[in-house]
Formats: sequence, C-alpha cells, structure tokens
Amino acid sequence: MEKIMSSKNFLHYIGIDIGGTSVKLGLVTAGGKIVEQISFKTHGAREPEALVNQIAQAIKELSPENDFVAIGVGCPGAVNSKDGIVEYWSNLQWHNVPLASMIANATGKSVKIANDANVAALGEHKFGAGKDYTDTAMITLGTGVGGGFVVDGKLFEGYRSMGTEVGHMVIRENGIQCTCGRRGCFEVYASATALIRETRAAMQNDKNKESMMWDYLGLDKTAQTYDVHKIDGRATFACAKQGDIIAMQVADAYIKSLAEGVTNVVNIFRSQAVILGGGVCNEKTLAKRVQEYVDKFRYGGANSLPTKVLIAKLGNDAGIIGAASLVIEN
Repeated sequence: MEKIMSSKNFLHYIGIDIGGTSVKLGLVTAGGKIVEQISFKTHGAREPEALVNQIAQAIKELSPENDFVAIGVGCPGAVNSKDGIVEYWSNLQWHNVPLASMIANATGKSVKIANDANVAALGEHKFGAGKDYTDTAMITLGTGVGGGFVVDGKLFEGYRSMGTEVGHMVIRENGIQCTCGRRGCFEVYASATALIRETRAAMQNDKNKESMMWDYLGLDKTAQTYDVHKIDGRATFACAKQGDIIAMQVADAYIKSLAEGVTNVVNIFRSQAVILGGGVCNEKTLAKRVQEYVDKFRYGGANSLPTKVLIAKLGNDAGIIGAASLVIEN
C-alpha cells in the first residue's frame, strides 16, 4: 500500500474512492481537508469480500484508534445509494453487492455510498469550484462522460440513484455508435476518448504529414508505419494554439460538441454553475470557449439567467473528498 501523510490535528471522516485500477482512502476533516491518505491496487475480477477486507485493513492503518465518525464511499457503476447496494459494476462484474453493509460490518462504522461521479460532484460543490453556489452540475470528461448534480445544496441522483447519466443524452441523431447501444451520445463526442479518436483520425488522413502534431508527438514523418497509440489528445490543443489547421479543426469540433452538451444541461437544470473535470480541462481556453457558446445558445440567450462554466479544483482528491462529503453533510 502507498501511504501519504501530512500533519494532523484532528480526524473526522473517511472517504473511499473505489476505481477500476486502484482504491484510495483518506481521513478528511469537516472542512474537506485530507490530512492522511492511502491507496492500493484493484485487481481484476476481485470478489467483493476480498476488496472489503483490504479496505478494512487500510482503514485500520489510516486510523489505528478508530477515531473517525463515519465512512463515505464512491463506487463506479449503478449504485443504489438509498439501500447501499452496487447493483452493477461492469469492470469487476459485480451484481447486487450490499457494499455499504459489508463495509459497516467490517469496520463497525456507519457507511453511505454513491456513484463515483456523483460524489465527485458533491465534493466540488461543498469544497471545490462550486462552494459559492447552491445549485451546481459537474461533467467529468475521461474515458467516458459522467455527470453529477447538486440541487438546493443536496445531491440529486434520480429514481433509485439511476439518473444523471448525461454522457448518454444524444446530441447528434444517427451519430457515432455508443457503447450503451444508442447513436450520437454526448460521450462519443465529448469524452477524452473521443478527442483522442478524432486526433488520430485527422493525423491518419494527413497523407502528406503537414500537421505539426507529428513533430509534437515525436513521430517520424518518413516512416512507413508508426505506433498509432502514441497519438493522443495532448497535441490537439497545443498545436492548435500555434495555428496548425488540422489541430484547430479537431479542437473546434471537440469544443463545439462539449459546449452543445453543456448547453443542454444548462437548459434542463439551470444550475448556477457547470463544473468541468478531467485531464482535458487542463486546457486553459476550454472553459472560456464553452462559456461563450453557452451564453449564446442557452434558452433565453445572453440576457437570461446566467450559468458559470468553471474548471474543477479538487483534482485527483475529488473522489476522496466527495465520498467523505456524503457523511459530512449528515
């Protein structure tokens, strides 16, 4: 296990961020500060009991004196937060796992769980970019597109916690096939995966290799073959800034798709702020350009009730802080 420590004055809650490759746990104060954290790798096809045992062991290592109030957990998949059940998680092939009660039985503490995107949204709302607002939406741009909403200060999850799947609203009829079975979903145009796909396609169509993205990624223009996996989305915005036409076309199309989805979210929920998270958001001009699109095309136009487009602040700690927020607010 990897353990990261800082000075600690008092401990309050434990936040657990369960992912497909690792589990991160942190001791979090009531003010949303992580004072100590630990992580371990998630192994494929891990049985729930084995993972819970390792979580309990990590908690003992974090807090030998058991001096914390409660445990919050963020987990991928379809999570019934009311009943504390992970109904389905594809990565580890979990079905109807009573995760909250299992962790509670192993630790003797009360436990609350929710979908990982929802807890990240709650964490950003309470302690990150959205802390000055009562109503916020968070859109996470990674392998897919996730969403989380806080309405009047409370996490909104939909019936049986199965709502807020913004990645699977259609923004282009009969568009690209999505893994969910539909075509034209927000996810297939605005995820980091989509940006990489479109960057690779643009470079493969660049028969004369005129784009500066080849040099940016260190690819040999004279080679007959090249490793397509070296092509990623980093080059797109970097080279677009330098006036590369091909990169600009990819970046513009990506931002338009992202902004279209954000505008739909604004029109449906009219949150005070939409928070964008994920590595793609490190691009400094992203929020500004999405904001301009939203201001122009949201219902009512520029003179209507405004919504701020912000970049998430909690970074890799959002999962831990957000999970702890589930029990801090109670």
